[in-house]
Amino acid sequence: MKKYYFLIAILSSVLLHAQERYFLNSDTRLYTAANTAAEFLGYFKYGAEVQLLSESKNGWYKVKADNLSEGYIPEQYVATRLNAKDVKVRDNENPILEGGDNYYGGNHLFVLVAGLKARAQPDKNSKIREILFVGDPVAINYLPKNEDEWVNISGQFSDEYARFTLRKFVGKRPDFNTLLKDFDKLDVNNVTERKTVGERLVQLAWNSDNAKLIPAYQRYYEVVKQLNDPKLIDDTELNMAIAKGLVKHKKQEEITAFTKKSEFVVKGLKTKSLFFTQKELINALGNPVRKATISDECGLYISELFYYYPDLEASVDEKENKAEVIKIFINQTNKLVFNVNTALDSSLTEKNFIEKYGTYIGASIKNPHSYSIPLEDSHFEIEFKDGKLFAIEIIYYC
Repeated sequence: MKKYYFLIAILSSVLLHAQERYFLNSDTRLYTAANTAAEFLGYFKYGAEVQLLSESKNGWYKVKADNLSEGYIPEQYVATRLNAKDVKVRDNENPILEGGDNYYGGNHLFVLVAGLKARAQPDKNSKIREILFVGDPVAINYLPKNEDEWVNISGQFSDEYARFTLRKFVGKRPDFNTLLKDFDKLDVNNVTERKTVGERLVQLAWNSDNAKLIPAYQRYYEVVKQLNDPKLIDDTELNMAIAKGLVKHKKQEEITAFTKKSEFVVKGLKTKSLFFTQKELINALGNPVRKATISDECGLYISELFYYYPDLEASVDEKENKAEVIKIFINQTNKLVFNVNTALDSSLTEKNFIEKYGTYIGASIKNPHSYSIPLEDSHFEIEFKDGKLFAIEIIYYC
């Protein structure tokens, strides 16, 4: 019976550890054995979470890191919570950067390669959860020493959010001017390497100030012309036009003045301050194809009741006889009017849009063919498909 009770005690202790969360209150390393003289596998940064795999023995725990590596750490650095009074022991050789560097608030490093695939598991065949660009900051609390091992760049254990990539693809933030010089040193006939460095330049420029976009695209365009790919040439020329607009971007007060009288026109019916009455909406479009109740915790819309039409979505307060247009799909009868002389309609191509409104818009290489124009408490999200204006949505801020 004593052995039986002893087994229950062990199982209870293991279950307790499984339910609690444990954090490191200082930098430390993951060792292959319970001894600081042993070989180490990687670096932990203050605040890293670990899973305990054993009871404390001689002042050491066996633990699992968030990249699923197992090893040993000193018991003194393990806590169930962190607080401002923690006396942090710093490891000067730890490559992980602390937060507060104007790029990321927590422990992090940066993506070093273009189009980095972040996967759901530490496996090259695992599901791709995200594509990351050069200069993107990624949350890292544990960094393996071996560059060919996997690192978790989500900053947490959760299977739902975990994202893995190889250690060799993250590090200190690349320097734009150094990368620019590296490109210029390459043999002009080494198209493959020029394309690789050119892509890194462009992505890093998007993660820097807008002034870097033009020199980055100038280099990349040289390679694109060498490759003689018509679609790649068209896309690059469009991005170069976007870059020119962003460099000369209007001040917020100028954009607000430009958009403050904006109205939607739907089948000839014009909104008033982006609203219809509910009766006007029904008269113009008939009964909606679908109605749905959408939870609105932030109170962004006039109602949680939404009407859905083939070419329009609206929040509708039936009691107050009011309809707020949320999204329109562009056709010959639907458009967004900024003023008497300026409208976004079905005749507008993406290229024309950039040429006319490039200094007003926000853009991202991660969301191509979609642009934003800010309002006071929201922004217009303007989407193009196949070079034509497709839809305009109002995105409110919570």
